[in-house]
Amino acid sequence: METRKATEIISLLSDGVNPYTGEVFPEDSPYQHPDTVRALLLAMKGLERIEKYEKRQGALPANAGKAWNEEEEGLLAEAYDKGQSIIELTEAHGRTKASIKARLVKLGKIEA
Repeated sequence: METRKATEIISLLSDGVNPYTGEVFPEDSPYQHPDTVRALLLAMKGLERIEKYEKRQGALPANAGKAWNEEEEGLLAEAYDKGQSIIELTEAHGRTKASIKARLVKLGKIEA
């Protein structure tokens, strides 16, 4: 199930509404109990955080957060020495600008 869909269902339940029929739950329903409503609202906050995280992860380059290996470091250093820009290097390696710069610092190609 997608996080967005789960959030919609939890939101309706916390509002006291059956997410499948649109009917309002009776007052004696467990979904109308204050503790249940509080728990559902807490669950919604958690799902919203997950959704935000998923959105951010989707926007990151393919190799963001992955470990560097010697071969990739060598290719990076060689491309930098040939004059490729940081932007070109981010695209070629699927990494963020911060990651490229940090690796170039580690390789002694630029200063921190």
